[in-house]
Amino acid sequence: MTVFTWTGRVISAEVLGRAIRAVLPPDVTIGPLRRVDIGFQPRRAAVRREYRYTIWNGPRSPLRERYALGVREPLDAPAMHAAAQLLVGRHDFSAFGGKHRQPIRTLMGVRVRRTGRTVTVDVAGDAFLRQMVRSIVAALLRIGHGQATTTDLEVALRSPGRVFAGQVAPPHGLSLRRVVLGDGSPVSIGKARG
Repeated sequence: MTVFTWTGRVISAEVLGRAIRAVLPPDVTIGPLRRVDIGFQPRRAAVRREYRYTIWNGPRSPLRERYALGVREPLDAPAMHAAAQLLVGRHDFSAFGGKHRQPIRTLMGVRVRRTGRTVTVDVAGDAFLRQMVRSIVAALLRIGHGQATTTDLEVALRSPGRVFAGQVAPPHGLSLRRVVLGDGSPVSIGKARG
């Protein structure tokens, strides 16, 4: 496959990919390049996005906590996972994302899993409101600490405004893991943080 660049030269997708990778920072990469129509808009073409929020549930660890939220108190990950299942499906997520002209979103799955002292919250959906994943994580942390119940989360989901005093988990634990385009092709994401 050939690619026409802004220079007017014809180069292969492989050569262009190598050139782009050569100038990217070490914690970012790109996968195979594909030709798209001139009007292609990735945000509109995406039908599924997958985020992961990482929590270090152990003693202070500056290296781990660079990309994970440090939480010292024990977390009840099974309770967090059970409560998170209420969020799966098509809902008005205004309570977790603030004002938006179209707050209806579909979550395909939410999984909370503990591996040793690391707790991960994986959220997959068709689209997300601003700070929605971080707001969901903040609510699940309240449940993990025993400060809220599954019933509280259920009531919160039906709320028209921000819940739990608008709490939002810090950004450094969040990463966009994968985007699936309308044609079904996945776009894997490395360590994009947000």
